[in-house]
Amino acid sequence: MPIARSGGEILVDQLLAEGVERVFCVPGESYLAVLDALHDSGIAVIVCRQEGGAAMMAEAYGKLTGKSGVCFVTRAPGATNASAGVHIAQQDATPMLLFVGQVERFFIGREAFQELDYRAAFTPLAKWATEIEDTKRIPEFVSRAFHTARCGRPGPVVVGLPEDILTEEATVETIPPMEGIATYPSAAQISRLEALLAEARYPVAILGGSRWTPDAVAHFQTFAEAFDLPVIVSFRRQMLFDAEHPNYVGDLGVGPNPALLRLISAADLILLIGDRLSEMPSQGYSLLSATDHRKLLHVHPDPTELGRVYRPTLGLACAPDAFVESVVGMRPRVAAPWAQTTREARASYLSYSDPAKIVTPGSLQMGAVMDYLRNRLPADAILCNGAGNYASWVHRFHRFRQFGTQLAPTSGSMGYGVPAAVSAKLHYPDRIVVAFAGDGCFMMHGQEFATAVQYDAPIIVVLVDNGMYGTIRMHQEREYPGRVSGTDLKNPDFAAYAKAFGGHGETVRSTEDFIPAFERAVVSGKPAILHCLIDPEALTPTLSLSEIRAHALAEKGAATTN
Repeated sequence: MPIARSGGEILVDQLLAEGVERVFCVPGESYLAVLDALHDSGIAVIVCRQEGGAAMMAEAYGKLTGKSGVCFVTRAPGATNASAGVHIAQQDATPMLLFVGQVERFFIGREAFQELDYRAAFTPLAKWATEIEDTKRIPEFVSRAFHTARCGRPGPVVVGLPEDILTEEATVETIPPMEGIATYPSAAQISRLEALLAEARYPVAILGGSRWTPDAVAHFQTFAEAFDLPVIVSFRRQMLFDAEHPNYVGDLGVGPNPALLRLISAADLILLIGDRLSEMPSQGYSLLSATDHRKLLHVHPDPTELGRVYRPTLGLACAPDAFVESVVGMRPRVAAPWAQTTREARASYLSYSDPAKIVTPGSLQMGAVMDYLRNRLPADAILCNGAGNYASWVHRFHRFRQFGTQLAPTSGSMGYGVPAAVSAKLHYPDRIVVAFAGDGCFMMHGQEFATAVQYDAPIIVVLVDNGMYGTIRMHQEREYPGRVSGTDLKNPDFAAYAKAFGGHGETVRSTEDFIPAFERAVVSGKPAILHCLIDPEALTPTLSLSEIRAHALAEKGAATTN
């Protein structure tokens, strides 16, 4: 027989029923009743320093585990701060719940203190945005929120919590968690896929999206081996296929290997598994078109995505794990005629991803740093990053070996790396977690370094400092060469910053300094920042700032002459 409980207790009991083990928050008076109910619940409460960081930690948890990350923030200022994390979860298809305090029901519609219409504000950003208006319906809404977040194409759910429903008591039962719903390809669709592969001469596979699992990744590797497929991973989805595997041929990110683009252009069958192939991986929607003559197998958990941008020859409305389970035993009818193409694509990837070939201006060579980390870090190390030119060093040169080792926003949100690393280290305390950040990127959510210290989460931050918003400066030099405006930065001593919080900090000025500094950071057992000062000319792995400017000036001069 259920007993009367406060709305806060009802909500926390429902979280427990859903298997929630950790929530991230910035506290607020609007949901004090929830904080009180969490006190004796056994759910770990991670107090963060800014709501955006808290939301990013919850998103990172969802990306690592496939479960819904949970974040609590207070009314309008807290909610709008958290919106960056919601947008990441939406574009990255990550299950996540954001609970937001709301004014009392009696005040709604009067523009009360910190009031915001969460349905109106978050509907464009989230998979579902709602508000609970009756204490008795808390279990119903929370259960539906968890199911919505993880079913189909996963995404974020935002739930408004009027303050008085959390203090009001009600007698209502907790709802058991709902089993996940899976759809599988039909026998006829599997036969059609077999026929497409038998007819192909130059197939490629592109992996992306969410709803992968360690087993699905391993099983797709078996499938790829059987058909000797060249396997490509989508933008910031490199953990979906072992980069040391002979069938791995690269990733579709920013500035991909030109040979990889030629491989896709020459393909007569594209197996697009789990991904939308949106603007960044499609190179501005130029790799495929709605009228493309090539055959396309498109697997995606959201049926409305199939045919929305591209017209598949065979569209399968199922998640990647269900698809892989259905095809893992499939074997080719004849030897693959494209075997040599796969070998050539693999050789091209190995050459393109060799950091030893890269020399940039300055005494600190990021190519050498990446070469060291590639050999130093264990296969289960987790690498995190936000957005910026510095991330190209990670994406191009690090070879991800396992599922659950990469946290990076496909939305290109700055500031993500440090909060994501904190979340990862809390969940996997025995694994090395490295956060890469640019100087501009770090300052977006660098205050979450304090959270790492508070919860004894010894992440290592490789902070690449060139004194500018590098990506924007790159575009600025291309479009308006020599006219620097709004992109220069004056930075603090980040090593001292780390020490001020109680962490380990070192300044790295040369390649020779990096290795001992990294090892000291590991041995310290503390959250650490390695402040890596690179030459501002070292803007990309291939072109210096001056070269980008010179090319742009030459093009503008030629255009003027013509």
